[in-house]
Amino acid sequence: MSLLKKICMHWTAGSNNPCQADIDAYHFIFDSSGKEFKGKFTPEDNINCYDGKYAKHCGGGNKGCIGLSCCGMAGFDLKNKQTKYPITKKQVESMCCKAAKLCIKYGIQVTAETVFTHYEFDQKRPAEEREGKSDIAYLPYLPNISKDRAGEYLRNKIGWYITQIKKGKAL
Repeated sequence: MSLLKKICMHWTAGSNNPCQADIDAYHFIFDSSGKEFKGKFTPEDNINCYDGKYAKHCGGGNKGCIGLSCCGMAGFDLKNKQTKYPITKKQVESMCCKAAKLCIKYGIQVTAETVFTHYEFDQKRPAEEREGKSDIAYLPYLPNISKDRAGEYLRNKIGWYITQIKKGKAL
């Protein structure tokens, strides 16, 4: 049984391409074309977060948690839903496919408690500990999905990818 039990999905709040801060913070990063970049740390580095050598992507929730992030959404505010760097369908699809592969590899079941957005993680914290995270509470290419349904949409997409992988479909 793996000590990696969770996946947290993010956006970088930067441009559509990874920078060094993104590489340091996440295990896998996806640019606007869907290209995957590996972070500085492996998922296994997040088994022990006491040595300071791990991907610090989810304050208070990094232990045993793999961090995936789409590059983009700099300057985004949830009320106005505008940014110069919107995340794209292509990169979200790439992130969900990678999440599916990681779920299979590490035996992570896809539930709201084990695969979640940073927004969902933040909402489950006591009000005084919340950081006001909005990633991923909005999908620019699906603007009618509410902030409280975005995580569910992504989990359904990950579940679809898991089914395809198990059927032997090339992805």
